[in-house]
Amino acid sequence: MAGCQKGFLMIIKKLQRGFTLIEVMLAMAVFAIAGVALLGGADNNFRNLAHMETKIIANWVASNQLVETSLDKSWPPKNNKKGKVELAGREWFWQQKVVKTEDKNMRSVEMEIRLNEDDERAITSLRTYLSKAKP
Repeated sequence: MAGCQKGFLMIIKKLQRGFTLIEVMLAMAVFAIAGVALLGGADNNFRNLAHMETKIIANWVASNQLVETSLDKSWPPKNNKKGKVELAGREWFWQQKVVKTEDKNMRSVEMEIRLNEDDERAITSLRTYLSKAKP
């Protein structure tokens, strides 16, 4: 029986053997690579989310300005009218562009929104059509 216990203890000692330094370093490298990949994905997701938020708010600003233009009774609407408005804690710059259509009683109105007044490209632009009010 003593021989059986001695054999059992040798098996347990073999099973209790720890990881080698190479195995530990390899595991750390795998976890480090996975961590970097996760951080990169999270960063990319955050940037996309911030861009989408900016676009959505810019669309709200454009929509609001087009509603104001449609409520204005002056004919024809003013071309290159500019202004700024504050929404969601930011200042937004808008520019209204009016284009004649084939119908002399109708105009195309495009609203461009920028974060900075001197930005070359607009964040967003929305278009609507306005008709001359009948007397």
